[in-house]
Amino acid sequence: MMDGSSSGDENEDVISDSDSDTSSSTDINDDSEQSGIGVNNDTETRQDNVERLDSEVKIENEEDDDVLKALMRERTKCREHPPDIHSDDFVVDISFHPEENIIAAATITGDVILHKYTNESTEVINTLEVHTKACRAVEFSKDGNTLFSTSKDKSIVLCDVNTGRMKLFYDNAHENPLYCLLILDENRIASGDDNGVVKLWDLRKKDPIWSLKEMDDYVSCMISTEAKKYLVCASGDGTITSIDIGARKLHIQSEMYEEELTCIGTMRSETKLLVGSSKGIFYLFNWGEFGYHSDAFPGPKLAINCLLPVTENIAVCAGEDGALRATHFFPHRHLGVVGQHQFSVESLDISGSGELIASCSHDQTIKFWNIKYFEDIQVDGKKKAKKKEVNHNLPSSKCSNASDFFSELY
Repeated sequence: MMDGSSSGDENEDVISDSDSDTSSSTDINDDSEQSGIGVNNDTETRQDNVERLDSEVKIENEEDDDVLKALMRERTKCREHPPDIHSDDFVVDISFHPEENIIAAATITGDVILHKYTNESTEVINTLEVHTKACRAVEFSKDGNTLFSTSKDKSIVLCDVNTGRMKLFYDNAHENPLYCLLILDENRIASGDDNGVVKLWDLRKKDPIWSLKEMDDYVSCMISTEAKKYLVCASGDGTITSIDIGARKLHIQSEMYEEELTCIGTMRSETKLLVGSSKGIFYLFNWGEFGYHSDAFPGPKLAINCLLPVTENIAVCAGEDGALRATHFFPHRHLGVVGQHQFSVESLDISGSGELIASCSHDQTIKFWNIKYFEDIQVDGKKKAKKKEVNHNLPSSKCSNASDFFSELY
């Protein structure tokens, strides 16, 4: 950085020199005219140099001001998402509190750890030692007062979020280790195990309402809609199984696919069921018509472990390579990379506000990604997608071409 006072003295010296040169030049003016030499041109050149020096000093000072302003802006700028959470144990599942800035992490040791977060920091606010083996699923109730968890130890536990105390305990809820859990309403939950058994529970009763065994492998994921008419399950045996909740019987089971069906989500105002598979293929079913898919799309060419619809048209999926990818399904476009982990991603969840998603990975880290910009994405179905779009990194990604992805989408 140039010092302002020294620059000024320098300029004064230059100006005084040029003045003395101008006065002396008058003495030889006649001679110069006779000889054809333009002495006044030297004076003008010196004056130009003075003006250029002043200009350079001014520009440099302006540049310094811009740098300082940029540094100050960066220091005062709020983070767009909370910092990473580093866990001592492998995190199997995560769940956002519906109203408060709290995220629950289910660990392989059987504990559920509650973290409070802001855009500047995270802190552990409670550790619930609820299971004796790996906790495989965790979920907050709709009001956020109760935390549900299930485990490889075959139990289902309900804990009070505020006190950490156990409210309800189902020991040996299944004959086989439990894999997934779904809260239907304030009184009913569904559970699925490693052997394809699904049970429906009324929390006011000790035993399950009913139990069905229609799948030959683990129940990977379960979902329902606001109407709660069907309970839809994906399985490692390659089927989608729909259960009529009211009639308590099988509704329909799909044809068997060649790969494991690993994750599901609803889109388009719950009229479409999106299914992810172990071969990286997405399948779309019309809701209620689960016998065979209505459409199929190529995905990342590796196992899709989890998916998360974030708008009516866009879902984020993650798998073995640690990348979180966004895909627009209506029309179909691969938008790009939302974020990345070092190793395989196990679970995704979205905050109550819809602005953040969180992901947990084999790297024992929970990461947050701000996805508010998804609200502004509009894809032109008439415009042909370009191959390079799949490599675009979205604004939530840490990669350098984050500004590129909006091109060719509108």
